[in-house]
Amino acid sequence: MRLRAGFASMIALSLGAGVQSSTLALMCARGEITPVPEVAVFADTQNESPRVYGWLDWLAAQLPFPIHKVTIGNLAETALRVRTSRNGIKYIKPMIPAFVLNQGSRGMVGRQCTSDFKIVPILRELRRLRAGRHVTQYIGISFDEYHRMKPSRNPWLSNSYPLVERRLTRLHCLEWMSANGYPKPPRSACVYCPYHSDEEWMRLRDEEPEQFAAAVVFEKRYQESFHASDMDGTPFLHASRQPLETVKFSNSPQVDAFGNDCLGMCGV
Repeated sequence: MRLRAGFASMIALSLGAGVQSSTLALMCARGEITPVPEVAVFADTQNESPRVYGWLDWLAAQLPFPIHKVTIGNLAETALRVRTSRNGIKYIKPMIPAFVLNQGSRGMVGRQCTSDFKIVPILRELRRLRAGRHVTQYIGISFDEYHRMKPSRNPWLSNSYPLVERRLTRLHCLEWMSANGYPKPPRSACVYCPYHSDEEWMRLRDEEPEQFAAAVVFEKRYQESFHASDMDGTPFLHASRQPLETVKFSNSPQVDAFGNDCLGMCGV
C-alpha cells in the first residue's frame, strides 16, 4: 500500500523470536533495513520453551526499539477446557492442529491457535499503539517460505516482508547471524506443537527433558478433553498417531504444514 506524502504512519515488527524474525530485528537494529521499527510485538502463548524466553531477553538488549510482550492467557489451559454451546454441543477451543485417528481413518484438526493466540493479540496491540496512524507491519517470512505471505485484511494495516524482498532464505539468515557474531536463535513454537519435526522432538527430549515430559502430559490431557467433547477420534501430537513417549523419531521431517495457514507468527 502506497501512502500519500505527509500521511502519518507507524512501522512495527511482528516478532516470532525464531531465526527469521530475530534476524530481521537485528538487521533493523544495525540499520540494514529501514525505516527502523518503532516497536516489536511478541505474542506469548505462555507455552514456549524456556530457551525462547531466554532468547527474547537477550534480543531485547540488542535492539534500539522495545519489545512489547502481549498475551491473552495460557494456550494449553484454554485448549484443554471443554465448553458447551447453547444447543448443547460439547467442544474445545482453540483447537490445535493435532493428528487424529478415528476407527482406522486419519485426519487432522483444523488450527485455531495461531489466529486466537498470536494474530489477534498482536493486532490488538498494534491498534492500541497506532493512535490513528497507518501501520506497516514487518513480518519475518523468508524467501524460501514466500508462499506464507498474505495481505492484510485491515485497511489501517499493511504487511511488509523485507526478507522476501531481499531474497533471503532461512539459511541466509543463519549465515548472516554467524557472520555478525550472533548466536543461533531457537525455533519458536509451543512446546507441544504438532508441527515439530522429528529433529525438534528429539532435541526437546534430549536437551529439555522436562519440556518433553510436559508435552507428553499435554497430549494425554488433550485426548481426555477431546473424548469428553462431541468430537470424534483420538488426537496425537505426532503424525505417526502414536503416544509421544513411544514414537521412534527419525531424522526425516514429520510434517511441513506451517505454510497451509500460518501468517508468519509461529516458528519464524
